[in-house]
Amino acid sequence: MIIIADTREQAPYSFTCYDVDVVRAPLSCGDYSLPGVEHLVAIERKALDDLISCLMGKNRDRFERELDRLRPYNVAAVVVEASWQDISRGRYTSNMRPQSALQSVIAMQVRHNVPFMFCGDRSGAQYVTHGLLLKYAYEIAKQYKAIQNGG
Repeated sequence: MIIIADTREQAPYSFTCYDVDVVRAPLSCGDYSLPGVEHLVAIERKALDDLISCLMGKNRDRFERELDRLRPYNVAAVVVEASWQDISRGRYTSNMRPQSALQSVIAMQVRHNVPFMFCGDRSGAQYVTHGLLLKYAYEIAKQYKAIQNGG
């Protein structure tokens, strides 16, 4: 499997534990996708401090526009390299109140219909990213095979 990592991604996953090749290329949405279906599947990666920054001020408007662009995708998600408890306990460097951050995440999920997946840490987020892309590739291949077999 080939995974595309956006060229703007500053700390891309290596996926060294998985049987994949990573190609760097510009993506219109998200940080990770698959070749040929970049317009259908996108995964946005967020470290905790980056996520909190995206919930405030001008960054919030930009982030909301990005989430809105993900709405029509077959698979779209924000994978967070932290836990829900990390936010609730304020384990980030911003002075944003944890309750405000939590409510913002909930509101954005509802408003844009894009799930936020709290994966505990970077390793967990890489695992979830790989899993989402692998399962989507499997489903695409299954559909293609059904079409080829006249189904």
